[in-house]
Formats: sequence, structure tokens, C-alpha cells
Amino acid sequence: VQLQASGGGLVQAGGSLRLSCAASGRAFSTYTMAWFRQALGKEREFVAGIGRNGGNRNYADSVKGRFTISRDNARNTMYLQMNSLTAEDTAVYYCAADRFEVAPEDYKNWGQGTLVTVSS
Repeated sequence: VQLQASGGGLVQAGGSLRLSCAASGRAFSTYTMAWFRQALGKEREFVAGIGRNGGNRNYADSVKGRFTISRDNARNTMYLQMNSLTAEDTAVYYCAADRFEVAPEDYKNWGQGTLVTVSS
């Protein structure tokens, strides 16, 4: 599967953005999906994950209650709705996919990333 993330941009603190991850290839619904992010000078971190049918959603503590992950298997697309953004959310956001339910460090398919910049 090939992944392409989009929807990043510049937003003021307190604002919202919705990221999309479009997947090409077949059998999108057979992949577990996730969002990760990497801020400048920091290691990549897990943000949110979602199971094949849209269940089993889980979030990093830092985004719980503010971010919502979802997917539309008919459109081969995953989303990340980000609300109440803060400067600490500034990062390049990546989407990832795997055939199995794996640990965050074991995802095998990655998109190219989309930059989110939150101005304070």
C-alpha cells in the first residue's frame, strides 16, 4: 500500500486542522492504520491508531480529548481531526499502515509526511 498524507498547514494556537491519509492499492480495509509525528530535533512519536474496521482507537496521552482518528474504508482514506492545537503540536505528521496489529515501532508502510505549524 502507498500512503499520502495531506492537510497540514499553519494554524493559530487553539485552532483546528484535519489531516488526511489517502491510500492507493487494494485492500485498504485490511490494514491497521496510525498517525505519528516528529517535531524538529525530537524522535518520532505515536499519535493515534485505528483498527481495520474503525474500532480499537487509541491515542497518545498528549492528544487525548483533542484529536480524533477515523477512517473511511470506502474512500481508502484515514483522517486525523486535530482541535485545540498548541505550539507543542507543531511537527511533521506521518501516516502509517501495517497488515497486522503491531507495536508503533513496527509499522512497515509510511507516507511522506505533512507539516503542521501552530503559532502561539
